[in-house]
Amino acid sequence: MGKLQRLPDRHRTSLAGGATLASSASPAAAITVRGLGKAYATSAGEPIQAVSQVSFDVAVGEFVSIVGPSGCGKTTVLRILAGLVDGYVGSVSIGGRVVHGPTPDIGVVFQDANLMPWRTVLANVTLPGQVLRLEPKACRQRARELLALVGLAGFEAKLPGELSGGMRQRAAIARALLHDPRILLMDEPFGALDAMTRDAMNVELARIASQAGKTVFLITHSIAESVFLSDRVLVMSSRPGRILAEIEIDLPRPRNLDVVADSRFANTVLHIRRLLEQTGGNPRVTLAH
Repeated sequence: MGKLQRLPDRHRTSLAGGATLASSASPAAAITVRGLGKAYATSAGEPIQAVSQVSFDVAVGEFVSIVGPSGCGKTTVLRILAGLVDGYVGSVSIGGRVVHGPTPDIGVVFQDANLMPWRTVLANVTLPGQVLRLEPKACRQRARELLALVGLAGFEAKLPGELSGGMRQRAAIARALLHDPRILLMDEPFGALDAMTRDAMNVELARIASQAGKTVFLITHSIAESVFLSDRVLVMSSRPGRILAEIEIDLPRPRNLDVVADSRFANTVLHIRRLLEQTGGNPRVTLAH
């Protein structure tokens, strides 16, 4: 398939209102986080520190994953990046702009595909275009191209109930890419899938991210998934979540499931597992295991 057509510039939504320029952010960084901390209050009014002193960068076009124990604040970090959570300390910027709320420079995929059951696959994928008031014809054309990219060509007129779980997640990825965001945030997108489907979706995600040319930030509990997909893995401690280590993944691309036989893959998975075990977490390995 040919290169995806970008939406015409006149139909792209401005960042104004979602972000302001950040003087301290690196122009080469897609995501810059410095000293991030977030606390929540219990029903009794007691503060619980979710994350503390979290700092990292994600370069343009890089695929970065975060792994850590349950409850360590991974999803909190992602939701702050998406502009869905405020009241934090530290600084967070996207493309050099401080995040104040949701911005069209970001697409988000959650564990649940959240497709509207009464809308066709094509109508679900074009929904962000309606919300952002983009030109309908251009959106439909891009939606069809994205559905082909994620392997759903021919399913445009189907309803979500006629799709498998993996197919629904593919549609959710296409929807997140519809408005041509620079960054894709993914929160355990394949966590509800069976192991074989999850492995297949990881191969597909690696291909899609490469072909779409996006910066990807993935939250996962699976060590092997993070190593398979990523250029770099951030390892978080138990609550309050901190970055324990940044692991560079020394594996060639493109990758397929045969990479699990590579000693570098196994050694990296083992290294991250040992880091997580030191935090008292319960790390998982699912990819081809």
